[in-house]
Amino acid sequence: MKKALFLIMGILLSVVLVACTNDSSAPQEEGKKVEEKQDIKEQVHAYSIGKFEEVTASITSNELLVTDNGKKTSFDLPKDEFFVSIAPFVETTHECAIHSLTGCQGELVEKDFDVHIQDDEGNVVMEETVTSLENGFIDLWLPRDQTYQVKIEYDGKAVESEISTFEGDNTCITTMQLT
Repeated sequence: MKKALFLIMGILLSVVLVACTNDSSAPQEEGKKVEEKQDIKEQVHAYSIGKFEEVTASITSNELLVTDNGKKTSFDLPKDEFFVSIAPFVETTHECAIHSLTGCQGELVEKDFDVHIQDDEGNVVMEETVTSLENGFIDLWLPRDQTYQVKIEYDGKAVESEISTFEGDNTCITTMQLT
């Protein structure tokens, strides 16, 4: 009787172990990572376009930093993408390195810009018309650990600059004066 009980327990334990090690969790984890990446991008965008009274948000090369009623929270950014916000200007700018999603203000609000970005190997990463946000910035997510040539055109004026997306690089670009 004891042998039969041990045999049944052993079979049940084997079934439980096989069920627990089912490989179907891998796609769920991958799906979860994609969802988390999208969530952080949506959160960053919400701060960029929102009007928050007691909340401040800034973004470094690695994390989103939010202060809400004195409580500070940080969120990791995607490992393969870098956030950068560019405020092309004609006359007025400000010095900035770490972009304040809730505080930085650019000169050219809700204007259409032709943006061309290519990597060091000449591959075009972006070529489209983009409208700046209410804060006068163009928010971009670019592949990390690369250097890019950026050309922005607006109203017959243009500017070209080099930016990079390495750890510690600026997330706020306010040096691109259109001439």
